Amino acid sequence: MDMFNKVTAFLQQALETREPSINLQDSFVDHWKAITNYYIETSDESRPVKHTDIPWRLRQMLDILVYEEKQQGEETGPCMEYLLQHKILETLCTLGKAQYPPGMSQQVMLFFSKVLSQITKPVLHLINVYRPVQKLIHLCGLPDSQTEKEESQFLLVVCTRVKKDPYVLNYILEITKDSQKRSSSPSDEAVEKGSSPERAPSPPSPSTSSASSSSPQEATGIIPVLIHLGKSEKSHVVLRSMESLLLLVSLPQEDTGHLLAERTPLCHLLAQRLTELYCLIPSSLDPADIHSYSSAQWRTQFTQDSTVESPSFPGSENVHRFFCFLDYCNELIKEAPRVLGVELARAIHLQWLKGVIQPHLLQMSEVGILVHTALLSCSVRHIRSPALLEELVQFLLGNDTLCEQQQDTHTHLLRYRLIEHCNHISDEISITTLRLFEELLQKPSRSILTNLVLRNLEKRSYRLSGSGAADERHAVESDVLEESEELEEDPFFTDMYEDSGFSGQEPLLSLPSARERRNPSAHTQVADLVNSFLCLVPQEAKTSHLVQGAGYDTYVHDAHKLLNECTALSHDWNWPDSAKTTENNPATEFYEGHFLQTLFDRIARILEQPYELNLQVTSVLSRLAVFPHPHLHEYLLDPYISLSPGARSLFSTLVRVIGELMQRIQHIHNVTDRLMMIRRQLMGLEEETVVDHMTLLRGVIVLEEFCKELAAIAFVKLPIEEQ
Repeated sequence: MDMFNKVTAFLQQALETREPSINLQDSFVDHWKAITNYYIETSDESRPVKHTDIPWRLRQMLDILVYEEKQQGEETGPCMEYLLQHKILETLCTLGKAQYPPGMSQQVMLFFSKVLSQITKPVLHLINVYRPVQKLIHLCGLPDSQTEKEESQFLLVVCTRVKKDPYVLNYILEITKDSQKRSSSPSDEAVEKGSSPERAPSPPSPSTSSASSSSPQEATGIIPVLIHLGKSEKSHVVLRSMESLLLLVSLPQEDTGHLLAERTPLCHLLAQRLTELYCLIPSSLDPADIHSYSSAQWRTQFTQDSTVESPSFPGSENVHRFFCFLDYCNELIKEAPRVLGVELARAIHLQWLKGVIQPHLLQMSEVGILVHTALLSCSVRHIRSPALLEELVQFLLGNDTLCEQQQDTHTHLLRYRLIEHCNHISDEISITTLRLFEELLQKPSRSILTNLVLRNLEKRSYRLSGSGAADERHAVESDVLEESEELEEDPFFTDMYEDSGFSGQEPLLSLPSARERRNPSAHTQVADLVNSFLCLVPQEAKTSHLVQGAGYDTYVHDAHKLLNECTALSHDWNWPDSAKTTENNPATEFYEGHFLQTLFDRIARILEQPYELNLQVTSVLSRLAVFPHPHLHEYLLDPYISLSPGARSLFSTLVRVIGELMQRIQHIHNVTDRLMMIRRQLMGLEEETVVDHMTLLRGVIVLEEFCKELAAIAFVKLPIEEQ
């Protein structure tokens, strides 16, 4: 800009003081003739262009064009007329292609870039501008190019102009059917004869274009070049190419969306690039490193900000490049017109998810399953665009909405296999796959909950059939009363309920009296449900009350936070406010579905599973329980529903676990002291040592914490529902 200001001041002064005034066109023509004379008079073909006056001449020509436009206003000045009529850009493009003198292509690209960026009037629709621009685009992205910097800058300027004037997109993409015929069009003849240039014929509409195209591979132009430059080793080149594609994709018109989706290889090439980056990730990664990888934003790979922590494990660079590009695809899909975003998401589904990930997930190698499940779990965390999320859910779970049948194990093979992996012989695979499902449950997709759980609870056939709501409540109250009276006669349970271990420290809700249980108020029902979970674990197996800060109240805050998250997530899912009536529904055999069946099977083995696996199972179940769907709440958090024959709920499964626990702890000496020691070890308060029955004791601690967590969830949910 300093050079431009100096030239502008000089020209202005000349115009005001000299007689006769300076002729801009003569000066412009003189500079151009000096450039052409160089090729006539010079025989030294090895002399670099930077050692000639060509770069200076080109700068003078540019300054004159910019100054002229400022003076002329809306009219086209004589210098611009001369540039167009004499096809100067075409000639420069030819000289750049010949690389004569050496380095000429850089000078040409710089000149084109500055003309397109500094001339404010629309020019890309002019045939003697867009044709040489097309030819110069063909010179970009060639193998072993030494001009990537200038190429990327030139292409970014072109895309910026297209963003400003979207109607020229067809010319830049070179996909118009009549491109050959335009060479003899009236506008060409007018330019060649020296008359004022006219706008080139309008290209066919996208709908016409798509009808006449047979395949995306027929298209040429800027997009394959940008994808190629996006693979450069130079970060500034990659950044410019990615920004250029983002400019093209974010054109808001639906017609341009159809054009890019149907007539260019854009979607195919982007999905192919994502797949290539994924395949570069080594298969020897540690799943723990993958799970600890934080979210990536694609622009961060080009920043030198020291506050941005980069991953530092073997293979981390490949992982980072992949997730940055996945984030980039997210942004492309979100910014693109819907038709283009959907098409790109489908291409990613076909090439990456189905073409690469699915075979890895279905393989027999446990190492392969483990690594690729962890990568998929991390990918789920990174996917933000609704269109790509929809494709991901369809890939993983399918689109079935009818109740599952126990014998239907192959209606969607990948879904079935992934759920089976939650119950895999390898604990690591089970933990990693459970993490995958936990990530899924945090995504804003109603179909995830419907597919995994809700479609099987829709008819509420887990409840005892043949009774209405009033009869059922009466039956439940009677069962609770009878059970409570029986427990009051049992010294063990009497001690457990009277001294739960939470007295003085826990906000344990008071147990309802027999009279209250016959006529329950809303508060009584809440207290009843909460205490049902708090009092499940027998007193001698409880240890949290012996450790400061490990009480039930610590879970209430977390439950509130989780409830707010899940409520916000499901706000637009149109879930019912109350449970569906079942009085007129015929009795049907209940099947909780493959997913809940696997989770319940896992929770039933909580006393014999590794600590880390138990934590993951309970984490998934807790998240399911907190969702504000009435059927899900009833099935997972209501201890007093009358279950249909053969059905089980989360509470009934826990009751069976408690029965097993009460038998097994009778054979462990000083069980409370041992549990306390294990708890302190898990909290990092004591050095870990080998202890007999360690798996069982750790399972007891997880069970106690899980019951407190469920009690907290019931506490924060029920008051809202009872209002």
